[in-house]
Amino acid sequence: MTRMPMTNAPKTATVDDARMVGRTLAAAFDDDPMMRWFFPDDSSREAGLIRYFTTLFTRQYVHHGVCERTGAAASFWVSPAGRDKAVPDAETVRELQDILGDRAELFREAVEEAAKHSPAEPHWYLAVIGADPAARGQGHGAALLRSGLAQADAAGLPVYLESSKPDNLPFYEHFGFTVLGEARLPGGGPALWAMRRAPRTPAGA
Repeated sequence: MTRMPMTNAPKTATVDDARMVGRTLAAAFDDDPMMRWFFPDDSSREAGLIRYFTTLFTRQYVHHGVCERTGAAASFWVSPAGRDKAVPDAETVRELQDILGDRAELFREAVEEAAKHSPAEPHWYLAVIGADPAARGQGHGAALLRSGLAQADAAGLPVYLESSKPDNLPFYEHFGFTVLGEARLPGGGPALWAMRRAPRTPAGA
């Protein structure tokens, strides 16, 4: 029997999707330079990434962000209205520190470095997007990206993101993003590229 591909139609992700979201993003970010910097141990990376993304999703973005998923991908967006709320509270910070272990300080420094480049203008922020490599080529990531961009365009606002994977830059550029600058994470970490996409009117989309 031929296995049917999983649907790539975006839908709202809820807390009930936490297990799927955590595992999907862990697979998606297994080869990401920044995640490998935070989780250098090959034997424990998958478990660490699952806990990391599940914690961010259940404690932060599902409540104050715009979270969507397909059958094999997930994305976390933050609108201007959720910007001040979609930050980790003290308990979440403690949980992330426990997950990251001796890399927690590097993580804190990286977050602070990225925050220095946060734009002042109202914008939508693409915090996380990733698709399971097993579903590569089926359009899952592109479907989620288009969905979020449509919401930003409807509001007439730009979109910002950061990527630490150079192979992903052409993908984002295809959707209208341009590189604003490159930063090096503290402590000898990987490069991080900040990108911006100007809002598009429906006629120009």
